[in-house]
Amino acid sequence: MEKRKLGDSDLLLSVVGLGCWQLDTNHWGTTESECIATVHAALEAGINLFDTAEAYGNGTSENILGKALVGRRDQAVIATKIAANHLTPDQVRPTCLASLKRLRTDYLDLYQIHWPTRQVPMDQTMDELLKLQDQGKIRYIGVSNFNCPQMDLVRSRGPIISLQPPYSLFWRDIEPHILPYCRRHNIGVLCYSPLAQGLLTGRYSPDHRPAPDQQRNVLFTMPDAYHRCTRAVQQMKPLAQRADMTLTQMAIQWVLGTEGVTAALVGARRPDQVAANVAAASLPLPTDARDQLDHISRLALRGLKLPLSMWDWYPDQQLDQQENQRN
Repeated sequence: MEKRKLGDSDLLLSVVGLGCWQLDTNHWGTTESECIATVHAALEAGINLFDTAEAYGNGTSENILGKALVGRRDQAVIATKIAANHLTPDQVRPTCLASLKRLRTDYLDLYQIHWPTRQVPMDQTMDELLKLQDQGKIRYIGVSNFNCPQMDLVRSRGPIISLQPPYSLFWRDIEPHILPYCRRHNIGVLCYSPLAQGLLTGRYSPDHRPAPDQQRNVLFTMPDAYHRCTRAVQQMKPLAQRADMTLTQMAIQWVLGTEGVTAALVGARRPDQVAANVAAASLPLPTDARDQLDHISRLALRGLKLPLSMWDWYPDQQLDQQENQRN
């Protein structure tokens, strides 16, 4: 498994990481033993990056990941996140300690602010994170779902080494400003939802849209977006066949081939899914296929009026569209 350095740190990460949102027996129809087997399969396949959050299953994901890594902590880079409703100075330390306890470790490799908020001055949050870093509770600090001004704010207090944004052929908002910003400031980019929650796998057809729920992003809940994306996937299938790749592997490799991207975080519910995802790291995507994917994607997205966030339940609606466009 290829490894890349994360920003200005000494962390070397597998280019495919395991996104641990699905290590949640409450919502994804999996058992704890299946989740643990999936983590073990990831380790054995060469994955060392495991990304979770306190918000995933109200701590369930962290707890299961911690169990799975007992005796194997030294093989893993653990990244977790603090929720937007736990960012006041008096909340940061106890929230971090609770994550450490669930994860059965005495330090976190990467601790990320999950969402930006205007409810709390995030420079004060950053001050508390820096204290935890000084105490050895966390090695490095990162952010998730931030734009450029928001990163400027926290960076005014101390360094961050990573950004975790959504990025895929169907959600490309980071390309104009955020990716260049991260390259300029040597901030590693850990991309979540590189498969657009399965839209890029070919699993869904234009004629069958799953019922919307809180687990679905707006590409599923907006009918026009859904139909455009699923039709685009039909056009991508011959490209995958010619490259001798699955649609899933092609979509992951497209993300990994973007300048400035450190790793793609891919969820899995079963060990066999891990093996298929890992294969994407070593399968080359021909330049002409990449160019054609880019063209198909841009045509599908052209003219779509997408909302501020990929998620209908974006936790801080006061962040206005104008600021997001300014980045």
